Amino acid sequence: MTSQKEPQEGLSTSAKVTGPSSWSRVSCPCCISSRIEPLVLIQLAENVQPITKQWIMSIISAPVKAGGAQLLVHPGEDMKGDMIVVAAPRCTLLRVTEDLGLCKTYQDGNMTAFSFEDRDNFCNIDNMQQFLTLAERQYIVKHELDSMRAMEDQRIPGVPAPKGKLKARESILQKLEKAGVIRNITPLHDQKLLSVLGKQWYSHKSLWGQPLDSIHAYFGGTIAYYFSFLDFYTLSLFPPAIIGLFITFFLPSANFSSANKTESESTPPKDDDDQPSVSSYMVQAVFSMLWSTVFMELWKRRSAALSYRWGTFNLAEQFQEPRPGFHGEVGTNPVTGRLEPLFPEWKRRLRIGLVSLPAVGVFLGLVVMGMTGFYFFERLVSGWHKASGSYFTAVLLYVPSIAHIVYTNVLGNIYRNVALKLTEAENHREESSFDYHHTTKVLVFTFFNNFAVLFHIAFFKEDLPLLRKRLSSLLIVTQLVNQFTEVVVPFLVDRFFTSADRNLKEDDPEVDHLQAQGSLPTFPGLFAEYIELLVQFGYLSLFSCVYPLTAPLLLLNNLTEIRTDAYKLCKLFNKPFSAPVANMGVWQLAFEVLSFISVMSNCWLLLLSPRVKELTEDAGLSSSKVLIIAVIVEHVLIIVKMILALMIPDEPDWVRIKREQIEYHSMQAFKKQRIASSRVADKLPLKA
Repeated sequence: MTSQKEPQEGLSTSAKVTGPSSWSRVSCPCCISSRIEPLVLIQLAENVQPITKQWIMSIISAPVKAGGAQLLVHPGEDMKGDMIVVAAPRCTLLRVTEDLGLCKTYQDGNMTAFSFEDRDNFCNIDNMQQFLTLAERQYIVKHELDSMRAMEDQRIPGVPAPKGKLKARESILQKLEKAGVIRNITPLHDQKLLSVLGKQWYSHKSLWGQPLDSIHAYFGGTIAYYFSFLDFYTLSLFPPAIIGLFITFFLPSANFSSANKTESESTPPKDDDDQPSVSSYMVQAVFSMLWSTVFMELWKRRSAALSYRWGTFNLAEQFQEPRPGFHGEVGTNPVTGRLEPLFPEWKRRLRIGLVSLPAVGVFLGLVVMGMTGFYFFERLVSGWHKASGSYFTAVLLYVPSIAHIVYTNVLGNIYRNVALKLTEAENHREESSFDYHHTTKVLVFTFFNNFAVLFHIAFFKEDLPLLRKRLSSLLIVTQLVNQFTEVVVPFLVDRFFTSADRNLKEDDPEVDHLQAQGSLPTFPGLFAEYIELLVQFGYLSLFSCVYPLTAPLLLLNNLTEIRTDAYKLCKLFNKPFSAPVANMGVWQLAFEVLSFISVMSNCWLLLLSPRVKELTEDAGLSSSKVLIIAVIVEHVLIIVKMILALMIPDEPDWVRIKREQIEYHSMQAFKKQRIASSRVADKLPLKA
């Protein structure tokens, strides 16, 4: 891994867009500098009037107390252009660093929660390019832009009513976006640093290892955590892949088959002879349950270590500001004592209970309806084919599957849009709460949409051969489609359709480079990537005992997934804003839930194995006794899983000690500050 400091050296290549005299002025003497680093590009609509652009620049550069962001702005080429370039003065960067709860390296070498009052005791405090990563500096700019609020009712110059009417405490940025004044807000790439990162990342000849610190420094926490998890997950696939290959090629004919050799010589072979033996089912089922538990516990430890190294493990304790989309009647916040929009919690819960939950239920019902229709038409077409046996009916056999795939994909796309609208209607105050509820809605539907058919085949139809064929076909077809969309399509898009700066030269006007960056499509986010990994994890932990080659196929896919995802992020999209995060958030909980469900799934799949059924029948066990034994085994394995989870701490001891040290020092600093404040108050003369 490379050091965090590598991608931070020097200024952005966009720094020569204009001289310092063209930027807005700052009043703080320590923020005056001859070297200004452009961080964010704001693209305006082409028909925006100069008076509107001037007003936007003035509000961005205005002090926070006046509703502004206290940032540096530049008009780009001229006031008639459709872009505004934004930078951040030193004091703004430091103030927001403390507000976000970021931890930085103290003079004793330890990570400590940053304090503006104690700033001189932190390392690299005089060099913002080393003190903060590029991603952190750009996110701070976006954070301040989102925080801009109208101090009173007013109108936006050059924008006709009602679009141009601003209410008190309304988000200025969101209003400008809704009015069509702002088209896009993009963090600027540093092409030199991006080129270096690409050589270390997707262009690296080695099949293993990612520059996670450099990824975090350039793209930020959310991106770095995804690639760190993908890297750890892919590495963890090696043990189940080896077990799967061993079971596939060495165990199917063992144990049970050889034990019944005398019987099989005198009887015809059964249809399930190609299925795994009893020992194969048991080995794969037990291993999958234990592997999923150990994998998640070890990932928690890795996540905790990364949060310390990246200075984000203190974030959860911070009080969050309202997100830009939050609205309500203006009032005094009982926590902060400030004027801001307020929305009653009972109204939010009412919307969740009476609107969101029924809407999600309707879509889950549509999934069931689609599955029912698939089985109905499959039986219908199969009957036609058995009756006629023609080529036409043979082709029709594929129609129900194709129609079901199209149906689920269309339904999934519609649901994602509906889930976003429902979450927006719930009007969550914090961004984290909004993301949690939105992600939860999508996860519930995705789980149902991807695994409902497999669970139905396994536990209602009790057809393990069909489950095995369905799972193998899903994996093989998915891998082929993924390889095409992840490798071939990005290459063709990059080669023939995008890369707007491909024909630009280094000595071309910097404005042209900025416009080229703004012309790239917006990064779609990591939703689809996490969903893909979650579905993979579900196939592996829930059903791999039926098809042991699940892990080897997933391993082959992920070895290319790492590079192709990196390539797309660096070459095909605008750079995304990335908030500092301490973990994967709700995605980690989703993986843990699947890990728990895997215990029940594997137990019952083992019970439904045809050869296990034969063993229980030969032993004279009734169905009720078999059920009791299965429940006991399931509970024993759940207890073993819980014991394993308790035995493996969620964070390494050294991280726990560092965290407790920070909490202790923060408490001591607060005491000292309170004592100092009381002494100052005692020295003040009493009023008559």
